[in-house]
Amino acid sequence: MAATRRNGQERIPPHPDIRTIGLQQVLEALVDPVRRLIVSELYAAGHDFSCGTIDLPVSKSTATHHFNVLREAGLIRQYYVGTSRMNALCRDEVDGAFPGLLDALVAKRDRD
Repeated sequence: MAATRRNGQERIPPHPDIRTIGLQQVLEALVDPVRRLIVSELYAAGHDFSCGTIDLPVSKSTATHHFNVLREAGLIRQYYVGTSRMNALCRDEVDGAFPGLLDALVAKRDRD
C-alpha cells in the first residue's frame, strides 16, 4: 500500500490490533446502519475503495466519523493513495478474531 508522505512521515492513521479489541466494541461499531452499509459494500466489492465511492445518506463530516469508528474497531484499514483516503476491509483479521461475524452481517443485509 503506497501512502503519500507529508513532512517526511506517512499519512496513515493509527490502526488498532484486532486482537486487542473486544467483541463489544466491534458490535457497537456495527450497530449503526451507515457503518453496516460501509462494511457490506467493502465485503461485496472485494477490493479497497476511497471514502467517496459509496453514496452515503449522511454529510461528509458524518461519513468521516463513521469510517473512523470502523477503523478504531479494527474493521477497516485506511491509507492514502495520492489525496484519496482508501479503505480496506480487515476481513482476514476480523474472521480470525470473530469467526463468521462478517458473513452473518452480510447475510442479514441480503435478507433485508
